[in-house]
Amino acid sequence: MLLEVLTPERKLYSGEVYGVQLPGIDGSFEILDKHAPLIAALGNGKMKVLKDKTHAEFFTISGGFVEVLRNKATVLVEGATALEKK
Repeated sequence: MLLEVLTPERKLYSGEVYGVQLPGIDGSFEILDKHAPLIAALGNGKMKVLKDKTHAEFFTISGGFVEVLRNKATVLVEGATALEKK
């Protein structure tokens, strides 16, 4: 699945991923490959980008939205900071 993470200033991430875990306003949730279409509001918290089943990148995000359509997830956030890679 293609993931794009965008802030008002720049594109923070773009690439093929296994999935992404996001902080929704009602709790965390995960989007995996071939997910059904979705639009959801995001809260403040940690986003985990699952590059594959063993490697992940972490970001802290502050509010925004995610749209999933045609195996592409677009995360629009007010702000984001990259954390450690594993």
